[in-house]
Amino acid sequence: MIDSLEKLKQILKKNPPAGGLDAALISSISNIIYLTNYSGFSKEEREAYLLITQNRRYIITDGRYSEAVKNNIKRFELIEISPKLSFEKTLKNLAKKNKIKKIGFEGHNITFLEHEKLLQHFDGSNHRSVESLRIIKSSKEISKIEKACTLSDKTFDYILKKIKLGISEKELAFEIEFFIKKHGADISFRPIVAFGKNSSIPHHQSENLKLKTDNIILLDLGVKLNNYCSDMTRTVFFGKPTREQKRMYETVLEAQQKAIQQFSNLSMRRPKEQVKASEIDKAAREYIISKGYKSIPHSLGHGIGIDVHEAPHLSPKSKDILKEGMVFSIEPGIYIPGFGGVRIEDLVTLEKNGPRLLTHSPRTLIEI
Repeated sequence: MIDSLEKLKQILKKNPPAGGLDAALISSISNIIYLTNYSGFSKEEREAYLLITQNRRYIITDGRYSEAVKNNIKRFELIEISPKLSFEKTLKNLAKKNKIKKIGFEGHNITFLEHEKLLQHFDGSNHRSVESLRIIKSSKEISKIEKACTLSDKTFDYILKKIKLGISEKELAFEIEFFIKKHGADISFRPIVAFGKNSSIPHHQSENLKLKTDNIILLDLGVKLNNYCSDMTRTVFFGKPTREQKRMYETVLEAQQKAIQQFSNLSMRRPKEQVKASEIDKAAREYIISKGYKSIPHSLGHGIGIDVHEAPHLSPKSKDILKEGMVFSIEPGIYIPGFGGVRIEDLVTLEKNGPRLLTHSPRTLIEI
């Protein structure tokens, strides 16, 4: 199995075509985690960089992290910046020492001013998305995601017991977060709890609205465990669902099943070709529209791993090809403003014989 650093070195050789790159500057925290397995840096502040050449690996940070880096990141040489040794001076020194002229950087993460500074020290620079390295998961990574999914399933089972008349969206969201953290993990995103009409807002921010009888309850929750994320949505009913609510639920569930079945349909028809992400999206989207509902207002799914949203993207315009080793969500939804919404989301990994579900909470209609 080629590790993440070796994959990055191969990118340095290949891109750009004329002569390759001398080094890569890694600035995003998610990619630093991927390459070092250390997650102690803040995502809100610029606290560290990696500089990787064919022969050397550097981690550039300040004195606050020196001890942690020495204890946790073994394959990198620590360069400690300070008021006397700025990042810019460090970069200039390393460029001279390693004869770096062309450097690759993360265009989606570097600011305009940071790019201007790069151009002062190097003859050329090239944007390269390191996220492309993360799109195919190793068996170890899939195992980590699966463990996060197992805790998601346990969280859902726990939260069903906490649903009662008069509880607020915020209180239920707190219970989700509390349970996850009590079990040694963290949330991969702020839980979405939406009652009644609020469930028609796909990314509703939980408020103080209290639960009433005959309310739809939409629950979207995720776990972050050992640096890897899960993501799952369930819609349940507090009281008896109306005929229309049942029809919405059955339509969404069938749409999800049709999307999953589409993998087998396409594989049998074109055994030597990979499956297009847009074709999986189309199977669910067209079914929902055929039942008289509006098109899904978001993509059918997204990749997941160190970040809760990453490649591949399952959407009508996606150019992604779904391959063995990818992990992604399938989350069709119907949203009717002023009435309510239904979404069902599960994570799947694509294996040699087709997709395998990683989330296992019941998908049958639940009445509480």
